Amino acid sequence: PTTADLAELETRIAALGESIKALKSSSDGPTDNKDAIATAVNALLDAKRTYAKNNGGVGVDGKAWEEPMTKQQKKKMEKARKAAEAAAKAGGGGGAKCGGGGGGGDANRTSEANAAKKAAKKAEAKAKKAAMKAGGGGGGGAPQATKKPGTGLSPPPPPTARMSAKSKLRPNQISFNPNVPLSDRPVVALTTAILANSIVDYELVSDHARRGCALGLPSGNGEVSGDLAMARFIARTEGGAAFLGGGSDDDDEGAALMDQWVDYASSLSRFGLARRALAIQRTLDPTLVSGTYVIGRSLTLADVALFAALGFPASDDAISNVEAILPAADHNACPTLRWIRTVSRHPAIREAAQLASNVARNDEAQLEEGATMDPLVSGMGYLEGANPGCVATRFPPEPSGYLHVGHAKAVLLNDYYARRYGGRLIVRFDDTNPSKEKDEYQTSIVEDLGKIGVKPDVVTFTSDYFETIKRYALWMIDEGLAFMDDTPQEQMQKERMDRQHSKHRDGQSVAEALEYFELMCSGKEEGKAWCLRARIDMGSDNGTMRDPVLYRQNVAHAHHRSGTRYKAYPTYDLACPIVDSIEGVSHALRTTEYDDRNAQYSWIQKALGLRRVRIQTFARMNFMYTVMSKRKLTWFVDTGRVTGWDDPRFPTVRGVSRRGIDIGALKQFMCSQGASRRIVNMEWGKFWAENKKEIDVRAKRFMAIDKTEHVGLTVTNVGDGVEYVSTDYLPKDPSFGKRLVRIGRRVLLERVDTDGMEVGENIVLTRWGVVKLTKVEGGLEGTFDPAGDVKSAKRKLSWLADAPGNHIPVVLSEFDNLISKEKLEEDDKFEDFINPDTQAETVVVGDAGLKTLAEDDIIQLERRGFYRVDRPYVNEGKPLMLFMIPDGRKKAMSGLDGKLAHR
Repeated sequence: PTTADLAELETRIAALGESIKALKSSSDGPTDNKDAIATAVNALLDAKRTYAKNNGGVGVDGKAWEEPMTKQQKKKMEKARKAAEAAAKAGGGGGAKCGGGGGGGDANRTSEANAAKKAAKKAEAKAKKAAMKAGGGGGGGAPQATKKPGTGLSPPPPPTARMSAKSKLRPNQISFNPNVPLSDRPVVALTTAILANSIVDYELVSDHARRGCALGLPSGNGEVSGDLAMARFIARTEGGAAFLGGGSDDDDEGAALMDQWVDYASSLSRFGLARRALAIQRTLDPTLVSGTYVIGRSLTLADVALFAALGFPASDDAISNVEAILPAADHNACPTLRWIRTVSRHPAIREAAQLASNVARNDEAQLEEGATMDPLVSGMGYLEGANPGCVATRFPPEPSGYLHVGHAKAVLLNDYYARRYGGRLIVRFDDTNPSKEKDEYQTSIVEDLGKIGVKPDVVTFTSDYFETIKRYALWMIDEGLAFMDDTPQEQMQKERMDRQHSKHRDGQSVAEALEYFELMCSGKEEGKAWCLRARIDMGSDNGTMRDPVLYRQNVAHAHHRSGTRYKAYPTYDLACPIVDSIEGVSHALRTTEYDDRNAQYSWIQKALGLRRVRIQTFARMNFMYTVMSKRKLTWFVDTGRVTGWDDPRFPTVRGVSRRGIDIGALKQFMCSQGASRRIVNMEWGKFWAENKKEIDVRAKRFMAIDKTEHVGLTVTNVGDGVEYVSTDYLPKDPSFGKRLVRIGRRVLLERVDTDGMEVGENIVLTRWGVVKLTKVEGGLEGTFDPAGDVKSAKRKLSWLADAPGNHIPVVLSEFDNLISKEKLEEDDKFEDFINPDTQAETVVVGDAGLKTLAEDDIIQLERRGFYRVDRPYVNEGKPLMLFMIPDGRKKAMSGLDGKLAHR
């Protein structure tokens, strides 16, 4: 059942309850309305029973559903209870008489006492059994609280066992049932965590068996149950005194006022939505006449608790439902409705609604009336907490090389989410290492993004924020969050492995650290040894948290944008979380290789008081028989084994584009892999098979015959004149137009296609018709049969009229993998697995219509395969150059296999 189904049942239950009350209090009296009341009661029980059945056994009141007892069951239970009390009374009190003064009493009295005790136990067991049968649970309740001496007050009930018992939840996990209405999910706690800038620290878990909601304590010692309790805990631990009603932690009056409103909201939970809404309006209207929020000038726990009591109407539809309940005199002048609309538009409320709606990762809330979102592309998942118009993603390439297909997946995923949610894509060049960066790479990245159809909304540079990042670094020193270190690199690595503190970590003063920082930034030789390190946790099991380097000197190379202005630069680990937050990134998509660094990323944002960014991880893309490393690809270029970074054998964006990848196919393939965290080694065949689906529907058909390996066929009943037949460019789609094909008395056939031909055999010349062979030995001859049966002929052949001006020279290029091993291991030397035979060429004569092709056109040479035009036809000395496009098959469909593996 959906949330909407349960919400409808809840509304029906509330309406039936009000109907029963009205019938009982009507002027006709309950006696006259007996049948109507009985019908309504039965309908109410059915609705409650259905609600509990569809909600994991939890009733509309949030408690385990128990079937109500009949009058007869109640009488039996009461009778058993009284019998138990009487038996207990009879068995008690005898101890004083038996044991007092007389030395132990006689055997009769002892026997009577024992019999009374047995009777009492039997009656008690019978009462328990009756209670259990009636659904009452029976026995085992908490002991009654005793009053404190002299106060007249009972102490508060002890915390539930769940607070101290070991929890199944991991620290900071929030668990709740995805089938209950939105208002019964931890919407208040989620809103609190969002406002406290800590929502990214919590993991949401779907639990269909859970009756309420719970938060795993950070210490791992139990859990906190209940939405409001969780919200208060989060606010207190995250320093949210203002949200809890106090301007400071010791503002008791503000906290008391807040508790008053929260208790009021909680007290309404036993009523139906209609009664809750009317009560809240009557209470809030006077309060909100001159204010926007219930307390103070910002959203507080009081607002969120009351909003949750109204069903958490974050969507337009939910607001309309509340409006329909309230008196319709003048909705526009109603302070409570104005407050509802204001709160529903608060970003924290909207994000909490999305998070609560999609805990099972299979749904998302539609908050805007009439607004629809495109269905997710197969393979993609929802962005956690994402709302339309509020999503900003980023792709941060380092301008130190050319983009490869792994980068293509990253940028296409970021682009997909930005477009789907109506947000924006930031392309930010991470130019923090001038030793590796060049304008050449920056320009190539912009061009390659265009090749794959990505148009960023804005292009930025980390170097634009160098001054800002430097100020944050100085602030970290002032706050004791970072220190300067001149430990040699190898020794530093060893100390980090051994979890040993640097000699400067604990004894260095702020003044000394600032002095060394300025020395490092000056570019002087004596500052070269110094670097800035974060003071995090050298004992951490996560190596990235062991005081990582944040800043270092680099004077050997001028920066490609800022020149020699700066002598020291921030590391990516420091720059990325700062700039992500400043630029408004909502979701940082990172590959799983950064998993360990995610904790470091979060620590820096939290330590600097920056807006936290949600991280969503996905697996990097690896291909068989392929290397992606910039260092290894550079080796191929430098050693002349490839023609450059755009070599069609390279996994670069330029390489696969030159090989003949279709942009639509590339996007479809990358999205089909989705944001999964599972790392796999992909087969290139699957990649090219997806590509074939796209190009097959638009690749125009032509024919070509091997320049040397061909055989002539004389069609004896065709004249020597100039004749043509008209044929479709795409037989399956005539809308692409037609072309003229020259026919003639003599035609050329592929030699491999003529093996085993026999006199009398019918063959099909594709796009022309049937020829019946009349001679095989000493040269092929046949007659054209206009009425021949194309379907019955076994051979369907490519051909070309052997006539002056009817064909042009064409060079076909095929390619194979550069690496001969499917997957290189860590200790493999890739140079030992170089494929020596990766390119082959075949010269053919092609259809004269090939002269019209332009660079990058994709065609199909019938029975050979798909090709991309790398160089158009110029003249006999500069023939048409075609690159074969793999189609995912391991073997060609025809006998024209080519010279290399068909991949």
